[in-house]
Amino acid sequence: MPESKVIEDIVQQADGGLHKMAAPTFFGYVLGASHPVGVAADFLVSAWGQNAGSSFETPAITGMERAVCNWVIELLSLPAESGAGLVTGGTVANMAGIMAARHALLAAQGWDVEADGLFGAPEIPVLIGQDAHSAPFAALRYAGFGASRTQTVAADSEGRIKPDAFRAAINRCSKPPLVILQAGQINTGAFDPFDELIPMVREKKGWVHVDGAFGLWLAAVPELADRLEGVGEADSWAIDLHKWLNAPFDAGMVIVRDRAPLVASMSARGAYLPETTEHWEPSDSTPELSRRARGVPSYAILRHLGRAGVRDLVAHHCRLAERIARTVSNEPGLTVLNRIHSNQVAICCGDGTDDGKLTMQVLRRVQENGKVYPTHGEWAGRKIIRASVIGYGMQEEDADLLSTEIIDAYRCCVADVR
Repeated sequence: MPESKVIEDIVQQADGGLHKMAAPTFFGYVLGASHPVGVAADFLVSAWGQNAGSSFETPAITGMERAVCNWVIELLSLPAESGAGLVTGGTVANMAGIMAARHALLAAQGWDVEADGLFGAPEIPVLIGQDAHSAPFAALRYAGFGASRTQTVAADSEGRIKPDAFRAAINRCSKPPLVILQAGQINTGAFDPFDELIPMVREKKGWVHVDGAFGLWLAAVPELADRLEGVGEADSWAIDLHKWLNAPFDAGMVIVRDRAPLVASMSARGAYLPETTEHWEPSDSTPELSRRARGVPSYAILRHLGRAGVRDLVAHHCRLAERIARTVSNEPGLTVLNRIHSNQVAICCGDGTDDGKLTMQVLRRVQENGKVYPTHGEWAGRKIIRASVIGYGMQEEDADLLSTEIIDAYRCCVADVR
């Protein structure tokens, strides 16, 4: 079949099976929307066809990717000496950070996990909030910690770890623990109280990893950064570039205060590979030897937006979330279940006595109408309509359209019942 016909067929056959995730009316999940300059740079990446795992073979790409790492670390006011690696997304970034923690905590007890594995290794207690995202739980499994051995700590009504409950849990740890905190709860957008929790971990000589997939970006905005007070005192952080930076998939970053444990846990060397150099090696900080030059689109977006542009984008989206919450809350019968900490809005319909049926009916009507697309979730024991404000093109009229569609759908559903 001719090449042009293959492409024509793919376009035709995919029609109807794709979602308008890059549209400014897509409020489902926390995805980002593939910024055009990033998409254009992504064309270059595919056309160049480079395996970007080695600075020896692709020094131009390594230079751009190292710039991305440095710029993001600076934007987030994290320690300048931190090491970083560009990975596929938040799940792998969490895994890499957790594996770096595993190396450091076991090395402190005289155990070389890379050489000797986990069989017979000393204990590492693991603490995580009960309302943490599924990604760090998955990362713990990938790193060999196991889901059932993790101790979950009680959280408040916004999903933040309770300091008193945390103190009780960490006092039960007989060895230095791995503690996973959260910057941006998936339903409420809330942040764990880093300034209270991290000093407790320091007392136990433990390691703090922060799942900051989207919420960590608020650290770049001076007027919002106090919501993450103390987050820079952690040991490692996971962040998505495809979220608030709106880089095309796949794009994430792991950042570790001390680069050595990350390199020890990630790097792989073979006789056919270039010898280790004094330069930053991409494959030393990620679980991949072969990969596309995924940092180039983020480099292009950061060059385009600059510091001020990134800060304005994050602040703008947080304001839009507040706008949606105000409008929806003014409609009798609609309730916003969370404070607006960042870009997430959790909405429920009715008084909660129908097991969420009305909320799900409203959501289906909104989705089927096809003008905007929020998604479902559960929070505070109730079914919710969850709106995530993160696409680069979202404006006030898009936020208002979402609110109008939810209100109109709610009124229609209530009228149908009557």
